[in-house]
Amino acid sequence: QVRLVESGGGLVQPGGSLRLSCETSGFTFSRYAMHWYRQAPGKEREFVAGITSADGRTDYANSVAGRFTISRDNPKNTVYLQMNSLKPEDTAIYYCKIMGTGYWGQGTQVTVSS
Repeated sequence: QVRLVESGGGLVQPGGSLRLSCETSGFTFSRYAMHWYRQAPGKEREFVAGITSADGRTDYANSVAGRFTISRDNPKNTVYLQMNSLKPEDTAIYYCKIMGTGYWGQGTQVTVSS
């Protein structure tokens, strides 16, 4: 079955960095675009970043553009989110998703606080 497992979250100070990973299985990873979303307490889930399947084109929410980088390793069936210059408003649960499907991971908590 399809599985998406996020990892790499944690507590970090403002200005710090984290790298999230989403390891996948159960489908042909290289054929699908992948997305990262996040959900902060009391807010709706929002798009963070996306990467296409074939040519690796990327797209970012305005709030993270220039600070976050999405990438993928097709042989490892894994998508990453490098997060730099983190801000308290980046605090949320981060989820990966297969674009165009209802498959989500369980999420990983990112907390940015001094």
